[in-house]
Amino acid sequence: MLNLDEYVDVLKGCTRGTGKTTNILSRTIVNIRQCKHIPEADVAELCSKVIEILIEEPNIQHVDTPVTICGDIHGQLHDLLTLLATGNECPETQYLFLGDFVDRGFYSLECFLLLIALKVRYPDRITLIRGNHELRQITTVYGFYDECVRKYGSVNVWRFCSEVFDYLSLGALVGGKGGVFCIHGGLSPDIDTIDQIRILDRKQEVPHEGGMCDLLWSDPDDVPGWAVLPRGAGFLFGENEVNQFLHTNDVSLIARAHQLVMEGYKEIFGEKLVTVWSAPNYCYRCGNVASVLTIDDNLQRNYKVFEAANQDITELPTKRSTNDYFV
Repeated sequence: MLNLDEYVDVLKGCTRGTGKTTNILSRTIVNIRQCKHIPEADVAELCSKVIEILIEEPNIQHVDTPVTICGDIHGQLHDLLTLLATGNECPETQYLFLGDFVDRGFYSLECFLLLIALKVRYPDRITLIRGNHELRQITTVYGFYDECVRKYGSVNVWRFCSEVFDYLSLGALVGGKGGVFCIHGGLSPDIDTIDQIRILDRKQEVPHEGGMCDLLWSDPDDVPGWAVLPRGAGFLFGENEVNQFLHTNDVSLIARAHQLVMEGYKEIFGEKLVTVWSAPNYCYRCGNVASVLTIDDNLQRNYKVFEAANQDITELPTKRSTNDYFV
């Protein structure tokens, strides 16, 4: 069982040590990757330790290059493992995940535990930001809550993970001035500058409206100004809004996730905004490929496209059907 004292060295920045702490955490990561049951007490400890790290991180994380940016994962563990093999394992590669780790897929818990375990093990080599599915209300409808109850027989593990959601950063800035602004969803009519995001109180369940909500829910579209978003939260925003945001904040690209892209990624608005999607064959039926985006030291982009892991669909666990909201 993982305990507080055995994590101390890791929290002090031990990322490649060979001591007892590192060995225990490494074994836990191996067990998660193999879908082995992690004791509830260990999940509680892991969530507590990652919160201690996340609470010190700002709303907008500053991320150095090179970095590999990843879109939605949605509980598809075997495809997450393929992603890590495609982009090279952490810590050799620095990763930035744009949220939506849970729901839809059958291994949301393992996906989330693996990512936060990597965060504890290599805190400076992986950045996690919040998606619109890292919300209590959403996870009670689209799978994660039911999965936790099915696997542990109570809501405790879901509660532990939901508390972690509240401490995830809202976005990231890659490469500093002239770099890449990274967010899960998109822009907000209430937010003109990145500095405005920095002062938001993120340590809460996401409100149903306002700037914090919009960052997680909004979508780009060919619209003038701002428009109502059919999702029921956030806004549609057009090229003019993207150009204004880039100019005001001295960044060259917006990288976001949040929308299924059949080709794995899609650049729009004169290549000033890109959607990165990292869940291949989404929901085990969409037939799409996935991608990750690497930003190098010169802020050049390199996309790596990958397909779904070979997996017998008949061996997947069953779960109750969910509502019609799809992406």
